[in-house]
Amino acid sequence: MTLVKFSPARDLFAAHNRLNHMFDTLFSDRTPDWYKEPGTWAPEVDVEETKDAIVLRADLPGMNKKSMHISVEDGRLTISGERNSEQTDNGKNFHRIERTYGSFCRSFALPATVLGDKVEATYKDGVLEVTVPKAEEVKPREIDIKM
Repeated sequence: MTLVKFSPARDLFAAHNRLNHMFDTLFSDRTPDWYKEPGTWAPEVDVEETKDAIVLRADLPGMNKKSMHISVEDGRLTISGERNSEQTDNGKNFHRIERTYGSFCRSFALPATVLGDKVEATYKDGVLEVTVPKAEEVKPREIDIKM
């Protein structure tokens, strides 16, 4: 039997780390894996702002273009869809299934200075790219100084 020396500081630090992890997962914009319902998932999305547009890139490997939907309504861009399982019961013996299948929905608030009716989307190599152009009056421009 191993003798473990009592250390109240160690227990306090462990509790502190558990609380930090809990608050990090609860207040992030991503749903923690332990909270998700079976059959749901959320693709990772990068949001970039350029001088001309806001660009969203979502990882959606193995999806069909027909199973993805993009909408803009009330200043909110929504990407939704469903990835179906490729599994068939034809005598295959799976040891592990880690890829997630099912429906998803991600929504993003858009600033009032974008042109929601001019949204464009492309899907290539498993990445959905959605471009939301900015209105002309908000684009930065250089002003010439006259003498």
